[in-house]
Amino acid sequence: MSKPSALDLATGLGGKIAKDDVVSAVDKYEKYHGYYGGDEEERKANYSDMVNKYYDLVTSFYEYGWGESFHFAARLKGESLKESIKRHEHFLALQLGLKPGQKVLDVGCGIGGPLREIAQFSLTSVTGLNNNEYQISRGKVLNHAAGVERTCDFVKADFMKMTFPDNHFDAVYAIEATCHAPDVAEIELGNGLPDIRLTGQCLEAVKKAGFEVIWEKDLAADSPVPWYLPLDKSHFSLSSFRLTAVGRLITKNLVKALEYVGLAPNGSQRVQDFLEKAAEGLVAGGKKDIFTPMYFFLARKPLSDGQ
Repeated sequence: MSKPSALDLATGLGGKIAKDDVVSAVDKYEKYHGYYGGDEEERKANYSDMVNKYYDLVTSFYEYGWGESFHFAARLKGESLKESIKRHEHFLALQLGLKPGQKVLDVGCGIGGPLREIAQFSLTSVTGLNNNEYQISRGKVLNHAAGVERTCDFVKADFMKMTFPDNHFDAVYAIEATCHAPDVAEIELGNGLPDIRLTGQCLEAVKKAGFEVIWEKDLAADSPVPWYLPLDKSHFSLSSFRLTAVGRLITKNLVKALEYVGLAPNGSQRVQDFLEKAAEGLVAGGKKDIFTPMYFFLARKPLSDGQ
């Protein structure tokens, strides 16, 4: 599938937010965050609105620069970013032990890049759970283009309030998504996070929910290539050119021009600015080894007697 063009970036900016309302949406989103004096309790109380605004504002930027799968991946030497992302998605399918015909849930699925890859790799049916209307509409377009409408679909819902019947799915996974649940300021601001948690807190929450943790690990720990490398301005890559310092400068000026001529809504530059802050914060956090998006855990329901 071809990469989104500058026109795709311009027309997608703001998602389902009316173009005239983008500036006010940016204002409201920024005010949720401590970086701009926001209140922590207000962020938690309004996490759904905050995250929805975030993804309406940034999805076209993500797809333009990163592709259809909005996540990082442990990377091998000589491996491209795109290859590492696919390998990570295959790794998840293998860890879950997926078998043809099974039903799988992707919690916080974005525009569906991982669910399409995992469904095709494992011959399963994958449902993407997402509370953002724009990302779902975009995902449906991409599902149709990939020819996977029969095995891949979407459900619009808050993952804090799921209503699926018990045992409806054979497996469930989430990739850098449940961090948006409500319960380093630049990273929070630029990634739509109410608050960042320690890995130990995540593990404890899984156990309290009644799951048995089979194994857990920061997959970035043994990765020969730093997970944050695609965002590091000192790194240059032709295969990920749009993420390099030169590529990001071109995108910044492109967005400025598109906003000036009216193709992109007012406020687009401000969205690009806080994403740039996020990139800088992520790289700094990664280099200091105080932040990782690669914490992995595999859990299951406790086995009953006889299993």
